Formats: sequence, C-alpha cells, structure tokens
Amino acid sequence: MFRNYFKTAFRNLRKDIGLSVINILGLAIGLATCLLITLFVTDELNYDKYNDKADRIFRIVSDIHLNGNSINGNHAPAPMGTTMVMEYPQIEKAVRIRHIGDMLVKIGKEKFIEPNSVFADSTLFDVFTIPMVVGDARTALVEPYSIVISERIAKKYFNSTDVLGRTLVTDDTTTYQITGVIKDMPAQSHFHFNFIKAMTEKRLNFGQQWINPFSATYLLVKSGVTTKDIDKMLAATVIKYTGPQLNKEMHTSLTEIAKNGDYFRYYAMPLTRIHLYSNVKGEFESNGSVQSVYIFTVIAVFILLIACSNFMNLSTARSADRSREIGVRKVLGSLRWNLIAQFLVESILTSFISLLLAIFISILALPYFNQLSGKDIDLNILGNKWTLLTLVLSSLFIGLFAGSYPAFYLSAFQPIHVSKGRLTTGIKGNWMRNSLVIFQFVAAIVLIIGTLVIYSQLNYIWNKDLGFNREQVLIISNTNNLGTEAKAFKEEVEKLSGIVGSTMTGYLPNRVDEGSIGYFKDATAKASETFLLGKWRIDANYIPMLNMKIIRGRNFSPVLPTDSSGVLINETAARLLGYTDPINKLLYRGHDKEDAFHILGLVKDFNTGTLRNKIEPIVFHLAEDRGAIAFRINSSNISALIAQIKERYESMGKSAEQPFIYSFMDDDFNKLYESDQRTSKIFISFAVLAIFIASLGLFGLVAYTAEQRTKEIGIRKVLGATVRNIVGLLSKDYLKLVTIAAIIACPIGWWGMHKWLQDFAYRTTISWWVFALSGALAVIITIMTVCFQAIKAAMANPVKSLRTE
Repeated sequence: MFRNYFKTAFRNLRKDIGLSVINILGLAIGLATCLLITLFVTDELNYDKYNDKADRIFRIVSDIHLNGNSINGNHAPAPMGTTMVMEYPQIEKAVRIRHIGDMLVKIGKEKFIEPNSVFADSTLFDVFTIPMVVGDARTALVEPYSIVISERIAKKYFNSTDVLGRTLVTDDTTTYQITGVIKDMPAQSHFHFNFIKAMTEKRLNFGQQWINPFSATYLLVKSGVTTKDIDKMLAATVIKYTGPQLNKEMHTSLTEIAKNGDYFRYYAMPLTRIHLYSNVKGEFESNGSVQSVYIFTVIAVFILLIACSNFMNLSTARSADRSREIGVRKVLGSLRWNLIAQFLVESILTSFISLLLAIFISILALPYFNQLSGKDIDLNILGNKWTLLTLVLSSLFIGLFAGSYPAFYLSAFQPIHVSKGRLTTGIKGNWMRNSLVIFQFVAAIVLIIGTLVIYSQLNYIWNKDLGFNREQVLIISNTNNLGTEAKAFKEEVEKLSGIVGSTMTGYLPNRVDEGSIGYFKDATAKASETFLLGKWRIDANYIPMLNMKIIRGRNFSPVLPTDSSGVLINETAARLLGYTDPINKLLYRGHDKEDAFHILGLVKDFNTGTLRNKIEPIVFHLAEDRGAIAFRINSSNISALIAQIKERYESMGKSAEQPFIYSFMDDDFNKLYESDQRTSKIFISFAVLAIFIASLGLFGLVAYTAEQRTKEIGIRKVLGATVRNIVGLLSKDYLKLVTIAAIIACPIGWWGMHKWLQDFAYRTTISWWVFALSGALAVIITIMTVCFQAIKAAMANPVKSLRTE
C-alpha cells in the first residue's frame, strides 16, 4: 500500500511541475535558513561548556554604587577569592586573572605585539579545563616570572612545542621563563589567552585591599552549591572585611552609606551565562547577546512557518485539479483515512526532497553566513549521527505539520459536489488560506521594519555629534615601548607637512575602557564626599587636537608648571559633584591636602566607547602617558605621509625592529559597532529570504486564482474589460490581505525594535516613515508578483477559455 502511495506521490509531483518546484524551493530555503540559524544558536549556547566543571564555576562580579555613580565590572578585590576558599568549605578553588592586553614580545632580535596576555594564579588549571601540551599544570605558574604560552604561539616563535626552559622578553625589560604550553583554547570560550604570566610577582601584591577591585576572580564550588548560596557568602565576606576597611579609610560604615542608597555588593555569575548575559566592564572579549539568540530564533521560526504556509496554500490551491480524482476514489471505495495517508505521504516526500536541497543550499551559503555572523561554524552533518537524525525527524514533522491541513481539507470533499469539479474557488472562498497569506506578509513586514530601524540606528551613530572630531586622526599604538624617545618621535613627526595637531596619550575616547577610582570633595575622604570618577592622563594638546570644547575656565597650559596640580572635569562629573561652577574648586585623590587638585576647566561632554553606554564622569590630569600618539592630518597623499612617519619611527633608537602599528580613529570607531553591522546585514538577508519565499507562494496562488477564474476573465473580456481591469480584479483581493498584514505587523515591529533600542543609551526614534516604507515595499512586491500572472491571464484569448461552454 505504501509503495502505491509513493508511486502516486511521484506522479502528482511530476504532473504539476511548476507548483511542485515552488513548493520544494520555498520549503528548502526555509529549512536551510532554519538549519543555519540553529547552528548559530547552538554555537552561542555552548560557550564555555567545554570545561569539565563548567556547571560548578562562577565569576565574581562587582556592583558598587557611591554618591550617584557605580562600578559594575568583572573585577573583585585581590584577597576575596582566597579568603572565601579558606572560610567556606563549599568553595574548592579560586583563581584570579588580571588582564594585560597587548604585550611587546622579544625573541632574539625580533619584536612582536601580541594580544590576549594575562596574569593568573597557579590554580587556573584546577578551575578551568586547559590541557597542557608540555609542562606540569601544578607548578607552571608557581614561581615568579614564569610564563605559559599557547600552542599556536610556541609554533609561531619556536616552530615547536618543546620549549620548556626557553625565555621570552616582554616590554623590553622583563625576562620570563616558559614553564608550559597549553592547547589553543576552543572558539566557544569567553577568553582566549596566548600568554599567561604567574601572578606571584611582587608588583602584583595588593595585600588586603578590600575596597578596590583588582582582577577577575573565578570560584570552583562543590556540587549542589547554587548562585544564591555564593551570593550569601559574598555578602557575609563584604560585611566582615570590606566594612571595617571602609570605616578605617572612608570614616563610614556599610549601614551608613546604605541610608543614601549606596552599597558595596558582589554577586556570582555562572560561567556558562557569561557569554550571553554579561555586559559589565572589563570583559576579556566582546560577548554575545541572548537578545540576538532570541531574535534569530524567532526569525528562523518565522521563515520556516512562511515556507510551511506556502506549502499549505499551494496544496489546497490544487484542490480543484484533484477534486475529480478524490471523487472517483471515494466512489470506488477509498476511505477517508486512505486519502489522508496519500496526501501526507506526498507532503513528507516533498519535505524530504526539500531537506536534501536545503542541505546543499546550507553548504553553499555557510561561508557567507560565517562571514556575516563572525563565526567559524562547520556543517558536519554526515559526521554527526545526532544532527542527521534531528534533521530527518524535523523533516518528517514538517511534512506532517505542513501536510495535515491540506490532507484533511482535500479528503473531506464529497463525491456529489466534486463530480464536476465544482468547489468554492477564488481567494474569498477559504479563510484559512487568507490567514496564511496574511501571516506570511506579517512576518516579512516585521523583518523589513527591523532592518530599517537597525539601519536608522547605525546611521544615527555615524552622524551623531560625539563631542569630538574623529575624522583624519592617525593613531600610532603602543608608543610606550619607545620609552623616553616617545616625546622626541612625536616632535619629529609634528615637523612634517600634513600634520596639523598631535597628542600623546592612551586615553582616546573611542578606545579607553578604564575603571573608575575614588575622588573626594574633602581632604578627610569621607564616604559622603567620595565620588567614583574616571582618571584620564592627557597632555595640553589633547582638547584642541580632538576639537573638544572648554565651556568654562581654561585648558592646561604647557608653560605653567603649576598645572600639574590642576585638573579638568567633564559636565557629567560636575553634575555628579554638585557643582554649577566647578572652577577653582578642589578635588582630592589621597587622604591629605598635599593631593589636592584645583579644577581649571569644564569640558563639554563627549561620548566614549559605544553609544550603548552613558557618558561617564571624567577627571583629566596633566601627565605624560605614552600609550599612544594621535596625529590630526591634512594631506592629499596619506600613504606617503604614513611612510614618512614610519621612517621617523624606525629612526628612533628604542624602536629598532619595533613593530610600527597604526590605525585611523574613525576606523577604530567603526569596529566598535561590528556586531551591530553584522546584525544589520543578517536582518537584510533574512528579510530578503522571507519576502522571496512569501512571493513564491503568492506567485503560485495567483496562478491558481487566474486558472480558476479563466472563464470569468474570458466573459469579462468579451464584454469589454481591458487588461487593466483584469489586473485590478485579480490584484485587489491580495492587496487587501497585504494591507491587513501591514496593520498587524506595525505594532509587532515597533515593540520588537523598541526593545532592541533599549540597549543603547543614545538612540534614534522609530519614525512613522519606517512603517510607511515597510508597508509600501510589501505592496510593491505584491503588485509585481501578482501583475505577472494577472497580465498573462488578461492577455489570454477568451475564445479558448469559453469554447467548452
């Protein structure tokens, strides 16, 4: 019997090859999209799960609020981890990791700038699953000036992993002995370290400092210990240790500051939630977003449902063609369940053919998808039996789901009504079909709205006045490696034609991610007079070179030595301090009046980092910082100018064989929004796919409608109807459905994108034109799709359509 079902199913697919191709292609594209998004979501959800003890590892997160400003970062006080291990048996191990960032590495005469360098405790390998290629994990980070490197780095520098005992010189000064080589960390990790230095160096001995966060701290707990349990331990630890130190250094207590709504809190975050749920300061790398996972999952479901809706619509649309077949089979004794089985077999067969085509499409599209998403996903379907089984079962379910309505709908026809093929025809005759068309275009219009809003927000970012001029600013990085020659290099470059300004500092507005430190309005350093402000070290050229504005007071002067005891503050800092006119007011950094700083000027607020963050309060100190040198340029031959700068860089004694690294500030700014640009491109891609699949279905439905109304069209033409009249006749019903879809989609799209925009502290408004344009695009696409078939039907010879009457 089943053999007969399959033979009949193949015949029916071949019989109406046009609708079959539309069905299979639409479903295949939907399945391929769903497969790619599933791979993306699975990759995101599996971050850090490669660790054997992943479910027992937690990171301590700081949440400190003081006098209107807060610190929310991945840093905890230096002694917190080890103290908790000693005092709570539920805590097995603790490890501190302190980020270094880019590091100058010297091998013989060669020098390289390498990223992803850290200090870490020797317990790192007890907490995380980081296999050693060579070396002993128990002792590798015990001795001072020990360093563990990744397998990639070992092969890059030594062409071998057999490197124990060899040395590296970092930052031109310190020699480290290689005590281990680790396997390269998996892609699905929230950190990837190339160099791990021992935390046991004397300069990292921060003693019993409980007020200042020091490093990322991870805890390995016993089975059964929950986040709430750890939070209680952290709260008790703060009361026991932070409280007394707060009383000693800031002359207050935790109870006292709580009266003003301030607090020192720490909470635990499970390791496996960091990648998707954490967005605090000090992250080792850019994290993902659970919001993106939700959005892409919804998109995948939408596109798959659009494809399934096409299948249902086109299957029921063929009902008139198969009405006589159903009538004859029923007259000859076929039971309804036999007909249902026949139609479900056809649906499942279509689904499996679509699955094979979807896999092929996915293989072709995967490189493009990886480029869009910034991933390196591998489509190893045949190599993973569970993935293959899941695909097969999903295809079976989709076949049953998509074919269920057509099967029950078609099998319910009565022989007496279908003996002459007389069924309810036209688009008005089936509310279910109309609902599916509306759903398809609701999903498509929502995606169009999302695309337009994301584009509008990115355009807002590019054009917003950030409070500084990032155009034509060349940044030479890591100039601290030039030592005392950095200033001489800057002065030599300033002599070049095409250089119109310069500043030497690593505190640049689109790069800096510094934490806040305590400043005091009073020399007694009371908690009520303590404020958490950013400390930036700049020179006198900084403000004018970046075209920032001093709105009160004055800038630093290079000819006034006393300015070293002066500071500038931004408007946000002035508001936080409660100053309407901060000029000549005092700020204290230490605990006596010798550390007093006079406020010389008020800087107009400017954005730092991304527009997801609010403007932070900043104090500017006149001090030499060699982290980078920025030059404002005005040249018609930028390549030649950069070559001249490089020549002067390499002429410096300390820069012999030193890497020359440069970038442009606007490029660095754009990199901050790479994930948003990727999201925009993915949205556009998915919106195009959704529209294409919906248009495929609409194309088939219009063909069906035109075929069902052939005689009506013929009569109208004989009675004088024009091609325009016929096109309008066939188009108006579909345009009504798309209009209804637009009305439903607009509030849904507004709600979804309103939620997305909440991640930005500074954002565009969702204008009316977004909804108008989205609806207009849907209408235009509908007209273009309908007109092809409508014109074809209108141009047909009415004699052929009426000759049977």
